[in-house]
Parts: sequence; C-alpha cells; structure tokens
Amino acid sequence: MKHFPLLMLMSLGWANALSQSFELVDKQDNYLGGTSQTISIPLKIKNTTDKAQFYIFRKVQDDLSADQKGYFCWERNCSDPELEEYTRRIEAGETIQNLYFNLETGISSGQHFIKFEIFPRGLPNQTVEHTVAITIEERAKTRVFNSREITVHDVYPNPVTDQGVIEYSIHSDLAKAKVVIHNILGKNQGEYELPASENKIKIQTEDLPSGVYFYTLYINNEDILTRKLIVRK
Repeated sequence: MKHFPLLMLMSLGWANALSQSFELVDKQDNYLGGTSQTISIPLKIKNTTDKAQFYIFRKVQDDLSADQKGYFCWERNCSDPELEEYTRRIEAGETIQNLYFNLETGISSGQHFIKFEIFPRGLPNQTVEHTVAITIEERAKTRVFNSREITVHDVYPNPVTDQGVIEYSIHSDLAKAKVVIHNILGKNQGEYELPASENKIKIQTEDLPSGVYFYTLYINNEDILTRKLIVRK
C-alpha cells in the first residue's frame, strides 16, 4: 500500500505524456476530381496545448502514377514535390487554415490514396494517421477551335511539367496547321506541325523554365488563336 500513491502519480504522468496535443479539424477522407487539374487537400489541425509547438506533416505512402505530383503548400508557397515532410509552428490554441497538400492529377483516370502522419516534433508517440482516397475522372476534352478544316482541343495537362499533349483532327487535306510556342516576350520556343495522318502532338517543355507561355494555332500560315500554357517544375 505504501507504493500506491507513487504508482498513481506515475500512471497519471504517463497518461498525460500520451495525451494528444492537437486535433485534426474538418477531416475529409474522400476527394473527387478530373484529369489535368489540381486537387487541394486541407491539413487543418488545432494546437490544444497552452504553448506553441512545431508539428510535422509527413506523406508516408501513396500509389500515385508517374504523371502525378503532390506537394505541400502554405498559402501560395509550395514545397518541392520531392519533399515528403513539412514542419509548421502553431501557436497555443491556434487552428491553422492555410496548409494544403496539392495533387496534380495528371492525364489518367482512376482511384488513388495518400497516407499522412501528423505529430508534434519530438513526440512521435502522438502520431495521428490520415488516409485520403482520391477518385479521378476523365475530364471532357475542351475544344478550342472547330471548322470544316480542323478541330483542335486544349493542351493537357495544364500546368505542364515535362510534356503536354494537344489532340486534333484535320478534316481537309488542304489545311496546313501548326502550333507555335512563345514566351511572354513573344520569343519563339518551338514549332510543331500537325500532320493530317496523326491526331495528337506532344509539346516538350522539359527545357523550359517554370513560367507562363502561350501557344498559337496557325492554319495555312494564318494566326487563328492563342492560348495560355503554364510550365511548372
């Protein structure tokens, strides 16, 4: 009986050490999106302690395909896709609202999952797991130009990292079409013929720095239309 109070104190101390110091707020487990778009997954937590703490947000598992990229973003500041961990200081009682994990869905439809672990720095025993399921549906193609001579669809994905695709169909052998890529200063960054024997071209952007570009459709050397192309590395 002499040791009972001491054992009680030790048990209470152990329980307090294991108690959670944060709450995962507005948790959503399922997301739906289309191809060639960005899905933002909010990671909202509340520091339930009476002091500021640093929290670790870690992506520990996923089944994403090669054309899909994910990265942490605080407001408009995003990390490199290669970084699978993000650290944020959260004040006592504060609920963060502006932390997201952004997923660029790529060009393939299907179902995927991403698993996160969240815990206070130095306290991995308080880890909370959060797994989200993402359903990606094929987005209807956007026609940017249609005539008796040619039908052209918008480039996808957009933003593009290494390679974009433009699908088209030439209805007249007399139509000679091409697409020209240029930067915001109008400098030519590449030209792509649209052969009548094919139905898509691949726009190579691996050598272009991140930024805003434009692509212009020419038919029989006539400037038909210009659309924005965003390159993001």
